[in-house]
Amino acid sequence: MTSELKYCRNCGITVSNKYCENCGQRTSVYKVSFKETIHDFIDAALSLNAPFFITLKQLIVNPGIVLREYLEGKRKKYYKPVAFFLLTTVAYLVIRSAIGFDPFNDNVVEVESTKDGQLLIKARDFMLFNINKLLFIFVITLALFSKLFFYKRYSLAEYFAISFYLTGINTLLITLNLFLVVGVGKEMKLLEILLMLVYFIYAMCSVISTNKSVIIIKSFIVFILSYIAYVNLSFGLSYLIVLFQNS
Repeated sequence: MTSELKYCRNCGITVSNKYCENCGQRTSVYKVSFKETIHDFIDAALSLNAPFFITLKQLIVNPGIVLREYLEGKRKKYYKPVAFFLLTTVAYLVIRSAIGFDPFNDNVVEVESTKDGQLLIKARDFMLFNINKLLFIFVITLALFSKLFFYKRYSLAEYFAISFYLTGINTLLITLNLFLVVGVGKEMKLLEILLMLVYFIYAMCSVISTNKSVIIIKSFIVFILSYIAYVNLSFGLSYLIVLFQNS
């Protein structure tokens, strides 16, 4: 009895086993799922086993190629989205510590000396200090609003994969912008948001090849709504944590 012939979605050759003899990718790979995402999260915490710099270069030059090919099954070719997000977050923490960046510098806000006023300041400080942990919320809001505005294109799980990649790029922009904030001043903080807005529009136009003007408008709205939701949810969560710690 012969095994059922399949083909590898990463390199395209015909295979008869569970894994491709040429590149080693699973032959069961098809659509992105939450099960696969959870598996990738565990794998990312234990190893560094994919071409990170190739993925990074392509995400910068032509993100559409990475996103489309990864979603179509070329998992082995690219660094996995959750791993990419985690690695960029670690890079942010290392560089922030290395250059001695103070997230509280020039963020003094005068408030009334009341319990509620002090809680608001503590929540703000908690959010600034733990921004790397709260960026996961941006992944969620970006995926949800992308699904809402581009619902026919991909599944929610696939939009989460896209959002992990794009939020990883956002983390790198934040990291690079630290040098400008330290060297030039706090007014440079908005630069990262503007650059990410432009990049997000570029990435969505790259991965979705339909009416460009519609994609640009929708992408602009998606990013703005996602970012507003991210900031508000991050602050709300920070407030609840601080409130619990002070209760």
